[in-house]
Order: sequence, then C-alpha cells, then structure tokens
Amino acid sequence: MRTLRADARRSREQIVQAAETAFRRYGADASLEAIAKDAGVGSATLHRHFRSRRQLAEAVFQERTEAVAAVADRLKAEREPGPALVHWLRAALEYAVANRGLVMTLLPPSDEDTATKVCGHQILAAAADSLLSAAQAAGAVRADVTVADTLALVNAMSLLAEQDATADVHHLLELAITGIGPSPSGPGSSRPAAGEMPRT
Repeated sequence: MRTLRADARRSREQIVQAAETAFRRYGADASLEAIAKDAGVGSATLHRHFRSRRQLAEAVFQERTEAVAAVADRLKAEREPGPALVHWLRAALEYAVANRGLVMTLLPPSDEDTATKVCGHQILAAAADSLLSAAQAAGAVRADVTVADTLALVNAMSLLAEQDATADVHHLLELAITGIGPSPSGPGSSRPAAGEMPRT
C-alpha cells in the first residue's frame, strides 16, 4: 500500500506540473489528454486524481500561490526588512504576469469566490503582512501602507501586463516604490538603491 500511495502522489505531482506548463502556454483550455501524456500517465489516471478541469486548475493555482508565499519566507530570512519586501513584490509580479490566474488572488475575495481563491488570497496576504510589518518596524516603509495597498499595487501592474504586452510593468513597479519626484536633496543626489525603500 505504501508503494501505491507513493506512486499515486508522484503521479499527481507530475500531472500538476504538466498542467502548469500547459496552462501557461495555452491557457485554461489546454488539452487534458495532452497534459496526461506530458505527465507520463493515462487519461484515466488524470481523471482519477482530478474529476474536472476546474479541480486541476485549482490545484495548479494553489501550487503557484504557495510558491509565492515561500519566496517571502526565504527573503525574510536572507535580507533586511525593506529590501525583502521590495524583492517579494517583484517576485509576486513575476508570478502574476507569468501565471494569469494568480492575479485574482491579489484581489479581496467576494462571496462568490471559491474556497481555493479565498485561501490563496489569505496565503498571499499573510506573506505580504509578515514582510510589511517587519519593514515598518524597521522604519523602512511608511506606517500608513497596508497589506491591501501592496497587493493592489502588484495587481494593477499585472492587469496592465495582460492588457498591454509592451508595458514595462517592472519599471512601473520600481517607480511606484521609489516615487517619480526628484530627490529632496536636489539634482545629482543619490536615489534609493535597487531593492531599498525611500526614506520617509
């Protein structure tokens, strides 16, 4: 039984990985048969793990969301609070642009949303809150900035990327973080280095 459980778990992981690649390339309507083939399993095995396309999409969705949250944990351990938050916002934007469905977890959930979407939003909000609280405690971020602000910022850039493929959303994110005004010290003075928040 242990071998069977291990095989089943491995098959499920392979299906999710293949589905993530397929959804990224072809969208949510990607062929389930092709996904099963790329995962090295039969269609019956895929449907045994996931009874519907929606269940499979939500499994991929959950994997992506947890991956973004894991980046926050790593950055908090490796970097100073201010840069950690900035780098996580960049990483969240990268994920959201590459995985269109992820952008929906950046929005506050509504009564009609699925449990997966609600849970995904809670996971990202918790990750953002951990980094934001540390950055504010260190004096690297304004005290009036909220978790909703940070997620809304990434969400806006993600939606822009979907609407305009030529938009340099990463540059716009940097502008939003550092501001577009001149340095208080005047022309020629140093601006915050990449990954640092402007001092308030």
